[in-house]
Amino acid sequence: MSLFSCFRLKKKSSFKGSRSSWTNKGFGKQGKTLSFIRNMSRIIDRSKRRNISQVFAFRELAVATKKFNPHCLVGEGGFGRVYKGYIGSIDQIVAVKQLDRNGLQGNREFFSEVLTLSLVQHSNLVKLIGYCADGDQRLLVYEFMASGSLENHLLGMPI
Repeated sequence: MSLFSCFRLKKKSSFKGSRSSWTNKGFGKQGKTLSFIRNMSRIIDRSKRRNISQVFAFRELAVATKKFNPHCLVGEGGFGRVYKGYIGSIDQIVAVKQLDRNGLQGNREFFSEVLTLSLVQHSNLVKLIGYCADGDQRLLVYEFMASGSLENHLLGMPI
């Protein structure tokens, strides 16, 4: 995180001219600012017409993964665990990445990732279907790759 994420440029206007000053906005426990979350929500709301990811409720993803059952676990990494699930409302098998609540990725990085992955589409990338930001839960919902991960293919590991 850069130094500039802790400060916000605030414009003050007057009749004679304008000047800028830096003001400390202060952060909550998890390093998030309400203004950033509101701005990201507005961007996502405006971009829904442009194929932005779907928003899921935590309960829906818990049902899809059978309450994050260990039998549904397909992988684990530095940012959290990945579960296979089925979401009935979209009739699709998905991979649900549950981000580690104690991890290094904060709200700002999470919403930036959601926005970026929603807008970037390529045949060599797994498609982001949606996300969940419910309470302190942060989850990403991807299309499920039935043929295994890139790591498995590169290292010749069995599926």
